[in-house]
Amino acid sequence: MHDAPRRSFRTAASDGSPASPTTENAPETGSVPHVPYFRPHTVTGGEVVPGDLLALSERDVAEDRWFVVTHTVPESPETIRVTLRPPLGGTDREAPLSRSGEVTVACRRMDAGRIPVVTSSDLRAVEFRDGDRVTTLRAVDPRAEEETWVRRWDRWYRDLENRSEQPLSDEELRGLAEGAAHADRLVRHHPRPRRSAGTVVPRRVVVTGLGAITPLGLGVPALWQGLLDGRCGIGELEGEEFAGLPVRTAGTVPLDPATLLPRTRARRMNRAAQFAVLAAREAWRDAGFDEAGTVESGLDPERVGVSLGAILGDASVLVGGDRALRENGPRAVSPLTTPMCVPSQAASQVSLDLRITGEARTVTSACASGTEAIGQAVDRIRYGHVDAVLAGGAEAVVTPAIMASFASMRALSTHGLQEGTSPSRPFAKDRDGFVNGEGAGVLLLEAEEHARARGARIYCEAAGWGLSADAHHIAAPDPTGSGVALALRRALRDAGAHAVDVVHVNAHATGTVEGDLAEAGALRAVLGGSVPLTAVKGNVGHLQGAAGGVEAVVTALTLREGLIPPTVGCEVVDAAIEVDLVRGAPRELGGPEGVALSNSFGFGGHNAVLALRRWG
Repeated sequence: MHDAPRRSFRTAASDGSPASPTTENAPETGSVPHVPYFRPHTVTGGEVVPGDLLALSERDVAEDRWFVVTHTVPESPETIRVTLRPPLGGTDREAPLSRSGEVTVACRRMDAGRIPVVTSSDLRAVEFRDGDRVTTLRAVDPRAEEETWVRRWDRWYRDLENRSEQPLSDEELRGLAEGAAHADRLVRHHPRPRRSAGTVVPRRVVVTGLGAITPLGLGVPALWQGLLDGRCGIGELEGEEFAGLPVRTAGTVPLDPATLLPRTRARRMNRAAQFAVLAAREAWRDAGFDEAGTVESGLDPERVGVSLGAILGDASVLVGGDRALRENGPRAVSPLTTPMCVPSQAASQVSLDLRITGEARTVTSACASGTEAIGQAVDRIRYGHVDAVLAGGAEAVVTPAIMASFASMRALSTHGLQEGTSPSRPFAKDRDGFVNGEGAGVLLLEAEEHARARGARIYCEAAGWGLSADAHHIAAPDPTGSGVALALRRALRDAGAHAVDVVHVNAHATGTVEGDLAEAGALRAVLGGSVPLTAVKGNVGHLQGAAGGVEAVVTALTLREGLIPPTVGCEVVDAAIEVDLVRGAPRELGGPEGVALSNSFGFGGHNAVLALRRWG
């Protein structure tokens, strides 16, 4: 019966590949049917047998409209009746075939038992929820690819990582699905899975307290108002030790932190630890706890932790000890030199101050230290190790040797202090380096149920974080921005978020030529150019290991207050940057109840990104 000559021809779907084994080697039941070969040729209706992949007309061939023959029944001496099913699933239909007439077959012996019998979902009465999926598949084309729409923030997206795509409303999606169901397409609704009562999931982490001490002053209100007013806290370094330096501008805290602490305690802390204790106290009070400590606040000290980032902590202690040794001998070196020069002193002093015994962690990963310390705290709470953590960063490295080293690297900005602008110029056309700074920023993080149980005010959710390494250079960033992009994607994935969810980015943006270009390129690659950015280093300088903590505080306030502070110092944006930089005045935070990212990148290729989500 099948020995008659057959006319072969190629369609848009044909690949011209040689024949291969038939469906005995196809995937197991439930997977998409495999097409062993696709070489259309004509046969007579009388030659058609079950398993044939059949097109009823040449127009169907041209449009890749095929059916699997599931059953044949003689109808008359001239005709047979065939039962047909779309090769990728659907409902059966019947059609008469002339025994002598020509039809086209493209594949032999497909297993119809493996092709599901399904109907399109009726979406007219469906009550959609975020996380639902709707798929459409042109079931008559054996090599069609499924198209998926996902509902996010009451809108439907085909690609959650593509911010340039125009999303659909519920009604627009219903209209699209109804049209697809009438065009050989199979439409299916996949509800978001409901969490079962027995499912074990990580705890949500929320921000309930904020504390900061920066070149804009003592406390979060001074920081926030200074940012909204566009004030610059950078000044000229005074003192004989700075006189011979090529660059003498820095962001220093405009008060002596030791004067705000008991004298005996202050003498046993380096300057960075003093900053950390003051910022931690503010965050502790802001969260509604008693400043006397954990026990007085009704907390189990073993269920509370500290996680702070620092690069050096306070470099002046070690420098002073070395000077005393050289000038006056070993007996002149204070016994406090060693415990006061280690980077971990800030975390230990916060632990001592509030009697926190759960853990006191220190993270040292260059200028990404503060952000990584917050990220590690998020995980410690998520997985039940502790219930609350004071997390952030503290640094005090505005010393002559550090300033001279940065200047030798040509990393510092050489712009002077001009009226109405800042020597730190993030993303600016005339940027030429960063401005060294000092300070501390601390967040109080809690498990959601812990915060709710005591009626705490919640700023936002600490939803996720991401790390990566450039593996490129001892100091310079990878110009491709690939490492930064990886950290961004990991933070979003860890937060259960997508590019379309991002409503704001607090950029690292130190004002170096290469660093700002790499960050901007990574942001465009991951998020597109439409996300509003701000950078606070024009206001306070680069606070090194404390930068991530302070900028996380600012990001949390941005979400809470619905205002994006303007970027100071950037008069003309570098044309190569191509980002939506907020300048001149604060901008209202638009978009859905989404995610804000806080970026930190450090010498040696350390990349850390924190994802915070709006609350309420």
